[in-house]
Amino acid sequence: MQPQLNHLIVPAGDKHESARFLAGILGLDPPLDLGYFVQVETGNGVAIDFAGDSGEITPMHLAFLVTEREFDEVFGRIQQHHVSYWADPAQSRPGEINGRDGGRGVYFADPDDHLWEILTRPYGSGPVDAAARESSS
Repeated sequence: MQPQLNHLIVPAGDKHESARFLAGILGLDPPLDLGYFVQVETGNGVAIDFAGDSGEITPMHLAFLVTEREFDEVFGRIQQHHVSYWADPAQSRPGEINGRDGGRGVYFADPDDHLWEILTRPYGSGPVDAAARESSS
C-alpha cells in the first residue's frame, strides 16, 4: 500500500473565515466545524483543517490541480470577489495568469496570506521553452 495524504493543518487567524473563503473560491462543500478545526474537504478526499491561531502565522503555499473547466469556474470566482491574484509565487506579476507546462495557473492569497494555487497541468508535464523558464523563476 502506498501512503495517502489524509489532511493538512493550516493555521488561521479566524478558522471559520479562512475555511469559508477557500471553500467558496474553490466551489467546494461548506466547511465542517469539528470544534478545534474547521475542515474543508477537497475533491480527492484530502481534508484541509483550519486551526485558530492567535500568534504570528507563517504563510503556507498549497496548490490544486484542476481541469480547464474548473480553472475557468474558480478563476471566475476569484475575479468576482475581487481577490488579488498573480501569475507567479513571488507575486511580481499581479493580475496575470501563467501558461506553465502548456496549461494555466494562478496564485491567490487568503485572509492570512497563505498562497493558494490552481493549475491545469502538473509541473514538468508539458513543454518548457525559454519564456516559460523565465516566467517560473
